[in-house]
Amino acid sequence: MATTLATRRPGGRLRLRNTLTGWSFILPNFVGFALLTLVPVVALFYLAFTSWNVFGAAKWIGTANFTRMVGDASFWTAFRNTVYYTVFHIPLTLVISLGLAILLNQKLRGVAFFRTAAFFPYITSIVAIAVVWNMLFSPQYGPINQFLHAIGVSNPPGWTTSGTWAMPAVIIVGTWREMGYYMLLFLAGLQSIPGELYEAARVDGANAWQRFRNITIPSLRPTTFFITVMLTIGSFKVFDLILVMTNGGPGQSTLVLSQYIYQKGFVENQFGYASSISIVLFAICIAITIFQFLMNKRRDA
Repeated sequence: MATTLATRRPGGRLRLRNTLTGWSFILPNFVGFALLTLVPVVALFYLAFTSWNVFGAAKWIGTANFTRMVGDASFWTAFRNTVYYTVFHIPLTLVISLGLAILLNQKLRGVAFFRTAAFFPYITSIVAIAVVWNMLFSPQYGPINQFLHAIGVSNPPGWTTSGTWAMPAVIIVGTWREMGYYMLLFLAGLQSIPGELYEAARVDGANAWQRFRNITIPSLRPTTFFITVMLTIGSFKVFDLILVMTNGGPGQSTLVLSQYIYQKGFVENQFGYASSISIVLFAICIAITIFQFLMNKRRDA
């Protein structure tokens, strides 16, 4: 018996040491997640039903914040602008990033340079991007309108100074910034498609469009689904680009939900109302993501 215990103790100590080692790796992550994500999210759901301006205790007001939201014209303007940005930004980014991936998946001279150049905007400072594009979009001295004048456009858009053209300008910049990142994801998906499929299709007489429609698109479905979900969430959460490029203007033409939450919370100290808008934005993202998962599951079936 004593011999058996003696032989088990080293194994027990080894398991204990391995367990402690494992916890030492994952515990900091759990603590950080709890402090920086879980606790704020739980507090958000509580604050949404209160009136709180940071100073003093929060006052429970039930669903008054949500009732106020229904009659808040600025909220609905921000909601429409967010949908506007999402509806155009997602398909534009999908098409352009897929086109770039197909182009840069070919055997071209200097292809590594072009891939790096396409990805570079994604890692560039958002402030630098906004400043440069605001200069490019300058109605009087910007090279874009100078070019439009040169090709005969007598009344070019005012871009970020125009209530009509400010959101298209932001969508163009947002698409340009993110297309390189999603191009890399599509590129990884393209390189996982077996070349034998294309060779067999060529032998059967399929042209380039038929190979793209019947091989490339179906094979890229998991990648496309992932990118669509990421783009949807990112589009509804767009904030920094609009803040530094137009600050929601002119007027409220580019005001989106994330910026409206920021204004109500950190500018006007209405944290209860800002929390209720955050919950609505969270619910929209969750609902659309679940819908996308269900549609993808239905297609797979």
